[in-house]
Amino acid sequence: MMPTRKMRVELFDNNGVKYTLAVEGSITRDKALQLLDMMELIGVMPNETQASNNSNNVFPTELSLFEKVQKIIQKNFPIVWFSSKEVLLIYEQELKEPVKLSTVSTYLARMTTQGLLIRTGTGNNVKYKTVSNIQQQSIQQPIKPQIKNSY
Repeated sequence: MMPTRKMRVELFDNNGVKYTLAVEGSITRDKALQLLDMMELIGVMPNETQASNNSNNVFPTELSLFEKVQKIIQKNFPIVWFSSKEVLLIYEQELKEPVKLSTVSTYLARMTTQGLLIRTGTGNNVKYKTVSNIQQQSIQQPIKPQIKNSY
C-alpha cells in the first residue's frame, strides 16, 4: 500500500492574514505547482492602487533592452503562458520602440536558461511562463512524502 502524501502551504498577505491550504492524497509535481500558483495569486497580486502607482515608472530610461523585456513580462504576464510575439506586441505598444522578434526570442531563451522562465512547445508553438520563487525552490528541492506509521 502506497503511503499518503501530504502537502501544506502557508502564506501571509500584505495585511498579515494567514492562508493555509493542505492537500492529502496523490500529489503529482504538476498538482503541487498548480497549488503554489494559486497561493501565489492570493499573496502576490498587487491591489489596483499599487498597480496604478507603479505603472508610471516601470520603464526608467537607464534600463537595458533585456531589462525592459523582463519588466514587460513581469507586468503583463505574471502568471499566464505567453509567446515571444505577444511580448513583442506589448513591448512596441507600451514603449513605442521597435524591437526585432529574434531579439525578444533570444532574451526569452536566456531567461529560460537562467531559470526565470519555463518553456514548452516547439517551433512556432513555443510558450513561456514566469517561474515564481516558490516554484524555483520546489524545482530544486523535490517534494518529500511524509510517511506516518499507524501502529
